[in-house]
Order: sequence, then C-alpha cells, then structure tokens
Amino acid sequence: MKNNNSFAALLFIVIAGVGGALSFAVSSDMSSTSAQLILILFLLLAVFVAWSTKVASQWNRAVVLRLGKFHSLRGPGIFFIIPIIDTIPYWIDIRVISTSFKAEKTLTKDTVPVDVDAVLFWKVVDPKKAALDVADYYSAISWASQTALRDVIGKTELADMLEGRDKMSHILQGIIDERTEPWGVNVISVEVKDVLIPQGLEAAMSMQAQAERERQARVILGDSERQIAEKFNEAAKSYEDNPTAFHLRAMNMLYEGLKTNATIVVVPSTAVESMGLGGLAGTVALADVVKKEKTKDKPSAREKSRNDE
Repeated sequence: MKNNNSFAALLFIVIAGVGGALSFAVSSDMSSTSAQLILILFLLLAVFVAWSTKVASQWNRAVVLRLGKFHSLRGPGIFFIIPIIDTIPYWIDIRVISTSFKAEKTLTKDTVPVDVDAVLFWKVVDPKKAALDVADYYSAISWASQTALRDVIGKTELADMLEGRDKMSHILQGIIDERTEPWGVNVISVEVKDVLIPQGLEAAMSMQAQAERERQARVILGDSERQIAEKFNEAAKSYEDNPTAFHLRAMNMLYEGLKTNATIVVVPSTAVESMGLGGLAGTVALADVVKKEKTKDKPSAREKSRNDE
C-alpha cells in the first residue's frame, strides 16, 4: 500500500510559493544573491517537509523502520518521519480481505479425485508481525490455505465432503487460523464454494441416487398395501360374526352403485344369493326403487311450466 502523496505535494507547493514570493519581495531592497539564497532555502525546506510528511488512510498502518530497526506503527492520519533515517517498507491493510484458493485432482480418503474451490476471509490484527515475521504474508496465507485444503480432502470421504461442507469449512478455518496466527493474521471464515467430481463418477452417482429413490418408492407402496390389507382383514373379522351387518353393507354398496349414472350393474349370482335379494327379481326390484327415487327428485315438465308462468 502507498500513502496519499497529495497532501505532501500541496505542502511543497505552498512552501515553495512562499519562498518565491519572499525572494521576489526582497530582491528590490537586497542583492540578487540574497534573494536566490532565500529561494533555495525555502525550496530545500519544501522538499524536507514534503518528504517527511505522510498520510495514512483509515484502513492503513505504516511500519516505520529507523536505521533498519523497527521503530513504530503510524496511522491513520497525518504523521512525520525523518527523511533518510526513517523508512516505510510496508503499508499494512487492516481491512477484511478475501482470498480464493483451490485444490485440483486431489484424492479423497476413498481415493476419488476431486476439484475443490474455496474462499478465505481474513484480516491483519498485528501489522508488526505481518511485516516483520513473514516475507510476503499474502503469498504465505495463500499457500497455507491450499496445503490445508489438500490435507482435509485427503482425510475426508467423498460422501462426507458432499453432505458436510459446513463441517469441512469449520475444520479448514481452524487449521489455517492456527498456521497464520504467528503472522498476526486472524482467519474470520472459510467457505467451500464447489466440489467437482469426475463426470463418469457423477453419472454413476446419479444412477445410484435414482435407484435409491425407486427403492424407497417401492418400500412406501408395499407398506401402504400392507396397511390396506390389515384394514380389510379387520373389516372381514368384524363382519365374520355379524352376517346381518355384512348383508346390509353389501346392499348399501349395491344401492350406491345404482344411484350413479350407470344403467347396468353386474352382480355375481353368489353375491345376490348371499345378500338374500331373491335372485334376479330382487335385484330388479331394488333397481326400480332407485329409479323411482331419482324421478321423484326431478320436477315434471308440467311443474316446470307452472314455475315458469
């Protein structure tokens, strides 16, 4: 990160301008050599002030070294250093930073090659450690994240990886945070974005999932049929000791069937005899009763005309 040099440039222009105006004002009363000397002094002062003035943004921290040794952390805002003696090798950004990383063709615990994409959210909490204890903390964090991801993939089975991404992300966060803590870096979170498997294996897993769904559907259907059979068995046992109730139920079912729009109802002769309907004549009589009830519910043509009048 670089500091904002606009303020230092403004100071240089102001001081140099003041020196130029002053040298011009005294040039009429003094010799030109004195005026030139004043101008040179003001120019040197402007350079010194501009060089020593630094401005750090709200999210930046400047690591100041004095004669090669750590001196202080400066910022945010305006601060001053001693030119040549003090140097600023690093401007540390203390905001939350996101870093994407991935592992390609990495074998899982059950020897399945996978490609995993993830993103790391981290921030520098100790700028001094980030600047002095590691040469390039950006690259170090990236490499630490990739190696941690490969280690976790090698210890995790494919099924657990596909079903438990949150768990895998939590494990990665702990490992990476432990590795980067000596560098003054705090890992906020890790998110596994995608897990890619070979196309052949993906098709096989899809077929396996389809077969599992069909198996579950057959199990549910079989269980439903078993429950229906149990209910029929219970109904048969309740009618076994009460033939009258059975006959009434059978006649009710026949009656309900005749009430519909169907004009023909096929009834086995054995069922007719068991219901005591007196053979075919009884069935016809029952049908006539139903027919009369239907005509009774419908208004005649004469009644319709009266209503219309």
